[in-house]
Amino acid sequence: MDLKLIRNLVRIMERGDVCELEVADEPSGLRVHLKRGTQGLGAQAPVMVMPGAAVVAPTSGTHEGVDDGDDTPSRAAGVEEVTSPMVGTFYRASSPESDPFVSVGAAVGDESVVCIIEAMKVMNEIHAEMSGEVVEILVEDGEPVEFGQPLFLIKTR
Repeated sequence: MDLKLIRNLVRIMERGDVCELEVADEPSGLRVHLKRGTQGLGAQAPVMVMPGAAVVAPTSGTHEGVDDGDDTPSRAAGVEEVTSPMVGTFYRASSPESDPFVSVGAAVGDESVVCIIEAMKVMNEIHAEMSGEVVEILVEDGEPVEFGQPLFLIKTR
């Protein structure tokens, strides 16, 4: 199942009044069930992936479609995401006294360190893995991040 499709589905839930959504990928036999929690607006239960077959079925009255493209409507062509490879805490610099690794407008290469993610007291350097210019930083310093969460937007060369 495509991780970008799942991200788009979560965005639809966040932006609309969708409380529950179920999607099935029949060829692989996987099913994703997303359900908004009752703790408050925007809270969601974890994504559950389990074998089985089902039909795509939003359970609220909205009929908003899924964008199968890689870009969100506000994103320009040639802009790619740098996503988190793990769950942890996002840091823009190696220490509170240091300058950030990158800022908006900074040029990056494949091996450029763009941030650190701390996981279980281990500091993991995250590389851009593409060449281009940083156009947006999507996470605040010290915030927790999830696996696959977009961290930066980079206009590729």
